[in-house]
Amino acid sequence: MCLVALSWKVHPDFPLLISANRDEFFHRPTLSMHRWEEGFYAGKDLQGGGTWMGFHPAGKWALLTNYRDFTQKRQAKISRGVLVSDFLTSAISPENYLDQVWEKKAEFDGFNLLVSDGDRLFYMSNYGNGLMEIQPGIHGLSNGLLNDPWPKTELAKHQLQSSLKSPSPEQLLAILKSKEKYPEELLPNTGIPKETEIELSSQLIRIPPNYGTVSSTAVVKDKNGKTLIRERSFAWDPANFKDEEVQF
Repeated sequence: MCLVALSWKVHPDFPLLISANRDEFFHRPTLSMHRWEEGFYAGKDLQGGGTWMGFHPAGKWALLTNYRDFTQKRQAKISRGVLVSDFLTSAISPENYLDQVWEKKAEFDGFNLLVSDGDRLFYMSNYGNGLMEIQPGIHGLSNGLLNDPWPKTELAKHQLQSSLKSPSPEQLLAILKSKEKYPEELLPNTGIPKETEIELSSQLIRIPPNYGTVSSTAVVKDKNGKTLIRERSFAWDPANFKDEEVQF
């Protein structure tokens, strides 16, 4: 994922609400959300073999965004997407899993990783300071660190907050669609040309000829553990889309 707004243990009836965008090259081969042989639900990156977000009916879930920093080139040995799938197939606690990830953090390109056993939620970035437990609240994540005040991330948090009155998958899919681009002085320096930084500053991204927001995902989990996930995949024209939905 490249832009995520999540509500963690804020709403009395829905302890987990997520709205997320995935930005990628439109030609990169992927499978939309489906049940993997290992029993969890996720899309699949057919090039790297991993995924960007997944949920297990037993309660575990995880999601990943890239950390963008072209000023420090890393010699990545492992695809970041396996960080999600490996957690969902592991039998260890989120803390122990992230301890293991931290030991090999240099083997990955920049990442932000959220992992949960359903009761507790933890965050780690290989550009951060190690494991952190996430407290109840509205949180935002893009390609900086968790809750970095990027304009589109701050807007995403406000949008999600406004959706808490009557949260639904369709409502969560409707946000994170702003095309507004922000001026250079409000944006981070991630080592890319400023013109590109500005193009990437909107929530819904379209950079010709073939890069942009390829899908959005809404997650609604109620206090009884019932989870609904709806993934919406886009063509270049966001008005043309296809939905996949699972409940467990």
